[in-house]
Amino acid sequence: MIVEQLVRGRVLVVTINREEKRNALNPEITAGIDAAMNRLEDDPELWCGILTGGPNMFSAGADLTIGPGPPTERGGLVGLITRQRVKPLIAAVEGFAVGGGMELVLCCDLVVAASNARFGLPEVKRGLMADFGGAFRTAVALPPNIAREMLLTGDDLSADRAERLGFVNVLAEPGRVLERALELAERICANAPLAVRASLATVAGTRPDETELWERSEAAHQGLLRTDDVREGLDAFFAKRPPNWRGR
Repeated sequence: MIVEQLVRGRVLVVTINREEKRNALNPEITAGIDAAMNRLEDDPELWCGILTGGPNMFSAGADLTIGPGPPTERGGLVGLITRQRVKPLIAAVEGFAVGGGMELVLCCDLVVAASNARFGLPEVKRGLMADFGGAFRTAVALPPNIAREMLLTGDDLSADRAERLGFVNVLAEPGRVLERALELAERICANAPLAVRASLATVAGTRPDETELWERSEAAHQGLLRTDDVREGLDAFFAKRPPNWRGR
């Protein structure tokens, strides 16, 4: 299975398993995440979820050869990006979470990360922009200046810096991230589930309405797709050479 599901008590652990392709998000992963998130929401015996990429990496983002596939009915892009959820979801990050991988982390409510984990939005290095919500959600999860730094430079954010900035809840030793995420999930599941969901919904209500932001993001992304620079960025990426930007 390219997306594995494992139940641990009241917790559903969802693992992306495409390590040979750095967990790049393709249609099969989208379908697997969507099915897992549907199960988490629909099963009354499940009270919390964990999303992970396994012991070595979280995800390198969208598969640039085939993409993540079409949005799903309940979850949108990658089965999660625009999903309306009521149960807590924890990101358990080993290694790197970049591009669409970072944007999946931004969909989660809490983050457990290995001390050597890296977060990034490198799309500008390909002539693109973060178009799975990262262009505006990063500035909600992190201080705006840090969000601008990530979006404009394409550089990674280390786990320890992310923890200092309040993005990462728990720093773990490499190899122990899932263990620590399960401990956090069990602390959540020790509480009244309806009270947890009501609290989560109230916190979610403080976030900005994303309708206009999605429209602006999509318009900007579509404009970039028509440029020479995006073709050069992708050609350079696959050829493993520096890009020659033209600004057109």
